[in-house]
Amino acid sequence: MNMRFVVASALATAVIAPVLVSAQKPVPPPSNFKAETCYELAKAGQNDCASTGNNSCGGTSRVNADPRAWIYVPAGYCERIVNGSVKPRA
Repeated sequence: MNMRFVVASALATAVIAPVLVSAQKPVPPPSNFKAETCYELAKAGQNDCASTGNNSCGGTSRVNADPRAWIYVPAGYCERIVNGSVKPRA
């Protein structure tokens, strides 16, 4: 394979990949899905968007069960789950 082609492809990927990743928007639950936000359940990197100030958006939580990171769960289920809370802990 032509080395010039390989280098050009690698450079193009390095430039374009961050743009594509940053352009992703969070997907809201379907309109017929009744959901609530549940704090302290999200695994590191698995939180849904718009956490309460400790990170910028979905998938950016750095620790498991972060008290300020949340995920969507079906309405009424959060309080049934151990450590689940519908309000963030201070």
